Amino acid sequence: MSKVNYLGNENFATEVENANGAVVVDFTASWCPPCKMLAPIFERVAGAYEGKAKFFKVDIDQNVETSAKYGVQSIPNLLFFKDGQVVDQHVGMIPEGQLTSKVESILG
Repeated sequence: MSKVNYLGNENFATEVENANGAVVVDFTASWCPPCKMLAPIFERVAGAYEGKAKFFKVDIDQNVETSAKYGVQSIPNLLFFKDGQVVDQHVGMIPEGQLTSKVESILG
């Protein structure tokens, strides 16, 4: 079972901007090969941090408003939030160890 849920424009603020704690958002698209490569890594890390951090995906084609608000121009694009504020970002493919380190740093 997936540990990652999709968000849309309508629930992004509730789940991310108004959240307490660590949230990682993957801005993605179904047609993006690097996004497909990142998907299993993102799922594994989400599973490892279940109960400690929340992990979401946003389809940029279906959620243009949210993507534009955060200046997403290239994907995959990971935004790391702590208590509703962006504290880090990574554009492009990311190795599992580096993703884990970034999650650890926002939990810290």
